[in-house]
Amino acid sequence: QDNRISIWSVGDLGNGGLNGEYQGEPQLLCDIGHNGDVMDMQFLDQERIVVASSTGTVTVFRHHQNNQTLSASQRWEKAHYHVDQDTSCGAGAACTGVICNNPEIVTVGEDGRINLFRADQKDAVRTIDNADSSTLHAVTFLRTTEILTVNSIGQLKIWDLRQQRNEPSQIFSLAGDRVPLHCVDRHPNQQHIVATGGQDGMLSIWDIRQGTMPVSLLNAHEAEMWEVHFHPSNPDHLFTCSEDGSLWHWDTSADISEKPSFLHQGGRSTTYFSHNTINQSVVSAWLSNDPTKDRMEITNLIPNQTLSVNSLDILGPCLVYGTDAEAIYVNRQLFA
Repeated sequence: QDNRISIWSVGDLGNGGLNGEYQGEPQLLCDIGHNGDVMDMQFLDQERIVVASSTGTVTVFRHHQNNQTLSASQRWEKAHYHVDQDTSCGAGAACTGVICNNPEIVTVGEDGRINLFRADQKDAVRTIDNADSSTLHAVTFLRTTEILTVNSIGQLKIWDLRQQRNEPSQIFSLAGDRVPLHCVDRHPNQQHIVATGGQDGMLSIWDIRQGTMPVSLLNAHEAEMWEVHFHPSNPDHLFTCSEDGSLWHWDTSADISEKPSFLHQGGRSTTYFSHNTINQSVVSAWLSNDPTKDRMEITNLIPNQTLSVNSLDILGPCLVYGTDAEAIYVNRQLFA
């Protein structure tokens, strides 16, 4: 009932113990109350954090580092809402995702609406009211003027914000079952490569230059995949986390055929579908990969976890994740 946004200090990087665990408790620097569940949040810049609420409101909080306080510097009330057909008044709909490319902020929600805000402007720069007939679960920037959204019927859509029309420029979808997609991330260097995850725990890799289906589908988690992230500076590495309590590190960085195959490390099978992989001099490991040839190593970073891993982020050698145990974990030696 009582939700808060908190800023923590986890000490300096040189302080890791032998196993990468931080020696000493993380320090709570400051926190502030938040109305509704926190559905998503992202730093806009060094001091501002954009937060999505289950009430449909989007708030920009400012972190004042001189006196370690947080304050709400901007708020878009009911950026997302459902309209009651009888009374034509709006009740808040959860804002499910935010993505920032300073000064621009894009939000998506359960109402199928897409908003484009600017940090210094009171009103939305652009709103696509009926962008989707289903819930939009996540959004990311493809380029500065294009965004990708995923929805609850297994579709990945590209939107060109320069176009005034309210239709996506491209639609991709999972074949067969309309499995809800919960998360999306794009490869930091090769913008045509996109990863998504959803309700069935599968990892889907898409090449948005060709076809409308994933290039590969990889059996992953046993329950919903909540988040997927390419490593921002080392994108041969990908991280996924799930309701089943696992957090997987996918490594395509080397020819690891000498290592024991992950196929035998717990008996998980891997399915792989290939749609005419393209001939080009530099093919990303993600597109050329046939996991059945032992070219990919998968490590579960928290083998004995039982509660859902809800969120993760990575920077350099650091991985941070949060679980249903109401705990935040920091792993400082990802590549040790």
